[in-house]
Amino acid sequence: MCDKSKCCCKKKAAKVDPATLQKLESEFAKFCEVESKSLLKKYLSREVFDKLKTKKTRFGSSLLDVIQSGLKNPDSGVGLYACDPEAYQTFAALFDPVIEDYHRGFKPTDVHPPPNWGDPSKVPSLDPQNKYVISTRVRCARSLENFPFNPTMTKQHYIDIQVKISTALKALDGELKGQYYPLEGMDKTTQQKLIDDHFLFKEGDRFLQDARACEFWPTGRGIFYNDAKTLLSWCNEEDHMRLISMQKGGDLSAVYKRLIDALTKLERQLKFSKHDRLGFLTFCPTNLGTTIRASVHIKLPKLAQDLAKFEEIAGAYNLQVRGTRGEHSESEGGVYDVSNKRRMGLTEFEALMEMGNGIAELIKKEESM
Repeated sequence: MCDKSKCCCKKKAAKVDPATLQKLESEFAKFCEVESKSLLKKYLSREVFDKLKTKKTRFGSSLLDVIQSGLKNPDSGVGLYACDPEAYQTFAALFDPVIEDYHRGFKPTDVHPPPNWGDPSKVPSLDPQNKYVISTRVRCARSLENFPFNPTMTKQHYIDIQVKISTALKALDGELKGQYYPLEGMDKTTQQKLIDDHFLFKEGDRFLQDARACEFWPTGRGIFYNDAKTLLSWCNEEDHMRLISMQKGGDLSAVYKRLIDALTKLERQLKFSKHDRLGFLTFCPTNLGTTIRASVHIKLPKLAQDLAKFEEIAGAYNLQVRGTRGEHSESEGGVYDVSNKRRMGLTEFEALMEMGNGIAELIKKEESM
């Protein structure tokens, strides 16, 4: 945890400085003139803007830290990020309607349920005949208590977070045992090989760059993986920690159980940022609550002939279709990344089963065409 004598979360909230306020006014005026289908555009009215423009969190974050990526990228789907855990409260007039819209009706009066991982043995195989599902992943994101998120993090924050997380990861044992590799100092050949194998993250795209999520790169970033490369963890990519369980094929039960086992052990050493109403807190408002993202790399050649229809059918089951390398990427070889969209208002087990049931229905559609 932070040194309480120095911790920025202990400072009283202050008003934004004149230069920041002037920039906010200028950028907002420009944003009002452009077309955008983002949730930021939908919910950042002049009334909301005026209500929030002078506010700062106790971490020193302003509205500009929240919306800077969406202002610069009107083609964003969402367009805002939380600069620290307190941002969800300080800028609730903007975050609450965005959360309600994205998470299918999670209202400001709703409360996310407590964690419930259920029984992994009751999770069915997604593709018993191995015809469509190439690989299966389940991941969750976590933020450490008493630390801000990317736009407000100092270089020392990145270093301190890496020390805490890597120490906990290196204590994992059994099939989870592995090594942590800092990105700083990693040779380019090893780095590219891990990227090509879909293990390692790259420096952020323009949306994250403009959100100031890539400051001090590559300081404080790294990857952990076990010997079988079925458990990965990313440190300070977008969130403080992302924990990923994965393997070839469609055995969702085994993948899910491995994630639970690893997270249970990590929770004995690390304290994570959690909100009574919103669940686990992370950098992006799309990834709150359970933060569970269960996904498959899947090849459905008939459905893929009409991507708009594919996405429409997937959406009916609360699934999201993305490119092979995730958000803002293209399909490679007709393979798509399909995952659950809802993270809030349901338990971890319910989120997992929603993905599993949706994939089963997509396979049925493919076979009926």
